[in-house]
Amino acid sequence: MEHNYDEPVYLISVVAKVLSIHPQTLRQYEREGLIEPSRTDGKIRLYSQRDIDRIKLILRLTRDMGINLAGVDVILKLKNQIQEFENLINELRLELSKKENGGKSKAVIKHQSSFDLIFYEKK
Repeated sequence: MEHNYDEPVYLISVVAKVLSIHPQTLRQYEREGLIEPSRTDGKIRLYSQRDIDRIKLILRLTRDMGINLAGVDVILKLKNQIQEFENLINELRLELSKKENGGKSKAVIKHQSSFDLIFYEKK
């Protein structure tokens, strides 16, 4: 059975076990506003694959780079802002392309995110 990337299906215990972290760590990330898992009617936390990928990024920043949670929050907010700006730029490019072609857009403008975190290991 295949799940949507954003579909919340994983329990906190499963996510904690897969990522080798304590469930309290996940609760702390939620308290800090770094993640927002979905909740069932019974208030059980459910995580999507997108949530898990975000947690992996948080763990890389904290464990591998020594960044504290306040710094991680700033980085994640800036990352989201960059994505929003890139989306706006793509919309403006498409609009400009339509105007240049007399309302007919012949070109498809595809732009991948230019924001990637690259981790280097010290040798």
